[in-house]
Amino acid sequence: MGISSGSRDAEANSLLLSSTATKIPKDSFHLAYIVYFTLGAGYLLPWNAFITAVDYFTYIYPDTSVDRVFAVVYMFVGLTFLLMIVVWAHKSSAFIRINVGLALFIVSLLVVPVMDLTYVKGRVGLYSGYYVTVAAVALSGVADALVQGGVIGAAGELPNRYMQATCAGTAASGVLVSIMRIITKAIFPQDARGLRCSANLYFGVSIVVMVICFIFYNVADKLPVIQYYKELKMEVMNEQITEKGSLTGSAWRSTLWGIVGRMKWFGFGIFLIYVVTLSIFPGYVTEDVHSQVLKDWYPIILIAGYNVFDLVGKSLTAFYLLENANIAVGACIARLLFYPLFLGCLHGPKIFQTETPVVVLTCLLGLTNGYFTSVLMILAPKAVPLQHAETAGIVIVLFLVIGLAVGSIVSWFWVI
Repeated sequence: MGISSGSRDAEANSLLLSSTATKIPKDSFHLAYIVYFTLGAGYLLPWNAFITAVDYFTYIYPDTSVDRVFAVVYMFVGLTFLLMIVVWAHKSSAFIRINVGLALFIVSLLVVPVMDLTYVKGRVGLYSGYYVTVAAVALSGVADALVQGGVIGAAGELPNRYMQATCAGTAASGVLVSIMRIITKAIFPQDARGLRCSANLYFGVSIVVMVICFIFYNVADKLPVIQYYKELKMEVMNEQITEKGSLTGSAWRSTLWGIVGRMKWFGFGIFLIYVVTLSIFPGYVTEDVHSQVLKDWYPIILIAGYNVFDLVGKSLTAFYLLENANIAVGACIARLLFYPLFLGCLHGPKIFQTETPVVVLTCLLGLTNGYFTSVLMILAPKAVPLQHAETAGIVIVLFLVIGLAVGSIVSWFWVI
C-alpha cells in the first residue's frame, strides 16, 4: 500500500529518542499521561453535551430538526477551520491554539444554561434562543478544530503512550456521557422540568471538565518531560534551518503535500473507520432496532455498550500495539462486513432480530473502532520526520472529520 515509505523516518525518530533515552525525565505520577487523557475526554464533551441534550432542544424548539442542524453546522465549521489550521500550522503555536480553543469551548457551553436560566426559562417556541444556540454550536466547532487539531498534533510529537492516552480519553468521554444519560433518565421525569435539569447537568459537567482541561494543559506545558520533547523538536528544527534554510510559502506547500502523501493510507484507514461507524452508530441503534423487553432503555444500553467497548479498544493499545499499518488498514476495510451483519439484524432470520446479536455487533463495532483508530493515530505521526509530526497529526484529524461527515450522510441511505 505504500505505508512503509515512512518507515525510515519512523526508525530515525526512534533512534533519535533512544540515543538520548538516559536524559529523558520521568513522567512523575504519570501526570503528562493523565493530562492528555483528560484533554482527549474534554474536546469531545461539548459536542456530546449539545447532541445528548437533543430532547430538551426538540421540546423547546419543536419546529426544527435540531440534531441534523447541529451536526451540519458543527462539522462544516470544524472542517473549514481544520483546513485553515493545516495550511497555517507552520506559522502558529499549538499552545496558543489549544488555549484559545479551550476558552471558546467554555464560552459556547455557557450559552445554553445561562440562556435557559435568564431568557428561555423552559418556554416553548422562542426561536431567537434557537439561533443563539446554533451560533454556540458553530463556536464549539471552531473550538474543536483548534483543540483537537492541536492536541493530536502535540501528542504526535511525543512517545506513543501520549497519543494512546488521548485516544482513550476520547472514548472515556463517550462513557461519561452514557453514565450521565442513564442517571438523568433514572432520576429525572421526562417532562419539561426534567429535560431542563438534564440539559443543565450535561452542560454543567462539561464546563467543569473544560476548566480542568484548561488548568491541566497549562500545568503540563511546564512538566520536565513535556519540556524535554519540545526542546528536542526545536533542536531538530534548528538543524533543518541550518542545513536547508527556513520554509517559505512555496516550500511549505511542497512539504505539506509531502506530509499528506505520507499520511494518505493512514488517513484512508481512519476515514473508512468513521464512515462505517457513523453510518451505523448512533442512528441505527437509536431508530432502526427495537426491543419489547427493554423498550426505551434499549438504545441507551446499546450506546453505553458501544462506548464502553470503544474505550476498551483504545486502551488495548497500551498493552499491545499492532505495528504493521498495512494490516491495520486491511482490518479497516474488513469492517465493511458490519453492513451486511447489521442489515441481517433487520431483515434476516428471526434469531438475528433479537437483542443478543445486535448487542454483540454493537460492542464489536465499538471495540474495532477504538482499537484501529488508536493504532493508526499512534503510527501516523511517526511516519514523518519529528519536526513535521504535529502537522501529520492535524492532517490525520482532517481525515477523521471528513470520515465523520461522510458517515453521517451515508447513515441516511444504507439501511433499507
